[in-house]
Amino acid sequence: MTSEPAGPEDPKPFRIGLIGHGTVGGALAELLPGRADHIASVTGMRPVITGVHTRSNGTSFEDVLEGADLIAELIGGLEPARTYVLQAMAAGKHVVTANKQLLAHHGEELWAAAREHGVQLRFEAAVAGVVPVIRVLQESLAGAHVDRVIGIVNGTTNFILTRMAETGATYDEALKEAQALGYAEADPTDDVNGKDAAAKMAILARLAFDTPVHIDDVTYEGIEHLTGDDMAYARDLGLGLKLLGTAERVAGGISVSVHPAFLYGGHPLASVSGPYNAVTVESEAITEITMSGPGAGGPQTASAVLGDVISAMIPPASTPETTESLAIIQDVESAFYIHLEVADRPGVLAQVAQILGLQGASVKSVVQKGLGGNARLVMVVHPLLESRMLAAVELIAGLDFVRGRPRVIRVIEETFE
Repeated sequence: MTSEPAGPEDPKPFRIGLIGHGTVGGALAELLPGRADHIASVTGMRPVITGVHTRSNGTSFEDVLEGADLIAELIGGLEPARTYVLQAMAAGKHVVTANKQLLAHHGEELWAAAREHGVQLRFEAAVAGVVPVIRVLQESLAGAHVDRVIGIVNGTTNFILTRMAETGATYDEALKEAQALGYAEADPTDDVNGKDAAAKMAILARLAFDTPVHIDDVTYEGIEHLTGDDMAYARDLGLGLKLLGTAERVAGGISVSVHPAFLYGGHPLASVSGPYNAVTVESEAITEITMSGPGAGGPQTASAVLGDVISAMIPPASTPETTESLAIIQDVESAFYIHLEVADRPGVLAQVAQILGLQGASVKSVVQKGLGGNARLVMVVHPLLESRMLAAVELIAGLDFVRGRPRVIRVIEETFE
């Protein structure tokens, strides 16, 4: 009777300490068991959650840290998240985080700590959900000279603007629908005012341009002031409205901003609708590439977190120090949409056009509609510096026939064939 050959030894466990057990942490705990066998076959180690710390479960962070090879920080916020991440790396543990605000405020400190202690700090899930833009910038495009990154990086606002455009819903109606479907938080302030997208763009700009970028360097505005009229006139002018984050090289420095902007139909981001995110990276070496996918949701974000865990199990080099120190440029060129409520009388368009011309703005297209004794005047002007556009708006706002504050929204003119 012959004996059976000895089977392979069980894979060595790779111990994950989970910090936070909310939407994403809970989804990761559900996702991991079903993927553990495959990960073990790829890496030779089996990932397993060995401890969970929350603000109320009674298990200390120190106990979770002691029994872990990697800490998954999914509690959000700045503190105690920053302290936990620094403690974990000082103890020689890898860290995976989905915390964009933490990185946008303290990224350089945290990446320096990872290099000092020889551990991984992975953060794909912090920007654009399952869209792998972090890995593409850090690895796939590491040899490219990136000129611009432009993206829809907040699914809540993209859903709201999509519904306003498709159904004629007001901003408030679209926001309530987003909340009912789980695309918006009960308090959606950081989403709709642009702060969430600003944190993500600070991270993308840092990676794209290899220079320190703090969230305070990012100018941002939200979508709360947009109306159904803007959507209607956008259709008349062949435009679509998105909340865009833009990071680009300008005059030897960089500009990083978040703002509503109109896109012509040929732009690769124009067709991205609903709660989806998308990011376009532009470089002379590659022309442009666009990546899109779900930007939020527990299972989707947990999938990105798990991808980072696998990367940390077979680690590449950590995020290197920056080699550039580029100036932050605030005043950049753009085309603009201008919405005016005016008295319906002769000479109005001529006076508005004259003021624009004095600031160097030339009009590309005009739509004018009568409203009894008043009129609505909507224009798109060719690109000029934002400071000159704002100066023109101040002068126009002071004209006696203007019935309310002019509304100005940027227009992105590029298309890619």
